[in-house]
Amino acid sequence: MNTLRRSFLICLSLVLSLSILANAKTQPRAYGLQLYSLRNEFGKRSVEDIISQVSKAGYSFVEPYGYSKKNGFWGLSPKNFKKLLDKYKLTTQGGHYEFGFLEKGTIDHDVLEDYISVAKTLNQKYIIVPHINKKIFDSEAKVKEFAGKLKVVSEIFRKAGLKLAYHNHDFEFNNLGGNTGYEILLKELKSSEMEFEIDLYWAVRANQNIDALFKEYPGRFTMWHIKDIRKSDETKNTEIGNGTIDYKKILKEAKLAGLKYAIVEQENFEIDPFESINRSIKYLKSIQ
Repeated sequence: MNTLRRSFLICLSLVLSLSILANAKTQPRAYGLQLYSLRNEFGKRSVEDIISQVSKAGYSFVEPYGYSKKNGFWGLSPKNFKKLLDKYKLTTQGGHYEFGFLEKGTIDHDVLEDYISVAKTLNQKYIIVPHINKKIFDSEAKVKEFAGKLKVVSEIFRKAGLKLAYHNHDFEFNNLGGNTGYEILLKELKSSEMEFEIDLYWAVRANQNIDALFKEYPGRFTMWHIKDIRKSDETKNTEIGNGTIDYKKILKEAKLAGLKYAIVEQENFEIDPFESINRSIKYLKSIQ
């Protein structure tokens, strides 16, 4: 009897394990929205109206931008912005914060401490460098000097329980004597020091082989900015699935790349922005 019972329990355990694995594989991917996509709507509508529309569209989290100590997020304090996100069942994995002071050769500790406080109020994991002076990527020496500053910032964030991440444009992919500036950052900063939010639109526009990049640096691309290239004009965006980037193919490499957070962003529109973000997430959910 004990033997039969033991066999039954083993079989039941296997069935439950297989069920859990099956559910894990079929669990739909959550998508976020970089709120810069709706930058022209702030001021026209209330922040709450915008956030409610993002939630209604089916996004699970947002990536804010434009924080300032004086104005917070579009006039809302970090605490009140967090309450608004909670109200509409949205989270935020990280945000784009201004790092222009690094271009001046200084590290502003007061600013960094403020960013840490904001990120913790919002329960963010990442503080992201959204852009930097492209002249930094003119030479290998300048990029390595910049990487050294990022190491210092990263250590400050690490001690606070946060992580530094970097968001690219196209100029990071300029060839600097065998390696691109982007590759130099990947090599100079370990995964424990900095993660990468790869903007796939800019990488593709810079003629990068995305598959090769993921294979060369597996697990380094925690966050993706997903936006499509307009067929009639590569300098413009369009809704995901309506352009020239094959996201069905790229998303198959999500595990290899280390993707944790997929974030839709669109910088210009031919249709109503809210209709646009609806179409993009609808397409992405249809190809999972």
